[in-house]
Amino acid sequence: MTGASTTPPTSRREARRLDRRDAILTVAKAYFLEHGYAGTTMSGIAAALGGSKGTLWNHFPSKEELFSAVLDRVATAYRAQLSQILDPCGVLEPTLLRACRSLLDKVCSTEAIALHRLIYAESGRFPELSRIFFELAPRHTRALLADYISGAMDRGQLRRDDPADAARVLMAMTMAGSHQQLMIGRITEPSSAQMQADVDLAVDLFLRGYAPESNSANR
Repeated sequence: MTGASTTPPTSRREARRLDRRDAILTVAKAYFLEHGYAGTTMSGIAAALGGSKGTLWNHFPSKEELFSAVLDRVATAYRAQLSQILDPCGVLEPTLLRACRSLLDKVCSTEAIALHRLIYAESGRFPELSRIFFELAPRHTRALLADYISGAMDRGQLRRDDPADAARVLMAMTMAGSHQQLMIGRITEPSSAQMQADVDLAVDLFLRGYAPESNSANR
């Protein structure tokens, strides 16, 4: 007799451990953004938590692993959102518009801008920062988008090309306006209308550039 597999219920002890880990990540994220990577110490985070450094080290053996976990929690939540948007059964253009708007909303948030500035400012001294950031955030986002684009190419909605390159191009065009202006401090907060204009332009150019060959020949 076979039955549906079920996940064992989480024990009270394990639930407390997970709650503690989540609390550590919340405090650590704020601490990294306020003090920078170089200015953050495990002792400082332990003091902000109001606990012992030993308790912190039981969860995260190093500052690098703690920073990775902070990024992973943020990136995992966004990947789940993007996966819902990239429905292969959806209409291509509206799906790309929603995906690119979600990306721009994410990277233009106050938290994301602060994190990007931290990475850019300190990755020269701490090369692990750029590696951790790319592996946990842009690379996974690009992979999700590339997988969706590959499916659209298989369905004949886009001309055949390297899906990873196509995803990289679309992301770069999406972030070339409001996000770039925020990063260099030229603006402090983009309007929703301007962000949507960035997205509309990026998707329009992308669809023109990757139009199926038959569509291109008819232009």
